Amino acid sequence: MDLLDRLLGHDAWATRQLLNIAVELPDEQLDFDCGLGLQTVRRTFEHVIGNLECWTDLMRGQPVRARPQSPCSVSLLIQRHEAVTAELMNFARTVVDANRLDDSFIDTLDDPPVRKSLGGGIVHLATHGMHHRAQLYFMFRTLGVTDLPEGDALTWEQQRLRPSA
Repeated sequence: MDLLDRLLGHDAWATRQLLNIAVELPDEQLDFDCGLGLQTVRRTFEHVIGNLECWTDLMRGQPVRARPQSPCSVSLLIQRHEAVTAELMNFARTVVDANRLDDSFIDTLDDPPVRKSLGGGIVHLATHGMHHRAQLYFMFRTLGVTDLPEGDALTWEQQRLRPSA
C-alpha cells in the first residue's frame, strides 16, 4: 500500500463512515440549516460527491456527468460515492503507474479554460473532502448525533490491515 492508496482510500472510507450515519437521519435533520458552509448535511454530501465526479471526469477528459436533481436520497449518495471513488482510484493508479502526475488536463469549467496538472487534481480530491467532513462533524453535533467516529488515517489503516475473522 503506497501513499496514493492511503490518501484516496482513507478519504473514501472517512466519507463513507459519515454517509452511514446520515442514512439514519430523517429528512428534517438532513435538510436542517446548521449555519455553516453549505448549511445542511445533505447539501454538503451532494457537493463533496459532485466534486469527486466532476474533477474525475475533467481529468479523464470526459464530459462532466449531469448531477441528479437535489435533494438526493442518502442511499443514492452512497451509490454515487462508491462508484466515483472506485473510478478515481483506478484513474489515479493508472496516472501514477505511468508517471503522468505532471501531465495536464483542461479544466473546461474555468472561463477561460485552464490547464491543470493531473497530480494537482488528484491531491485536490484527496484533501477536499476533509474540509467538508470537519463541517459535517459540526453539523452532526448540532443535530445531536453522538458517538461520531474519529475518522483518522491511522484507524483506517489498522482496520484495513487487521486480518478478517
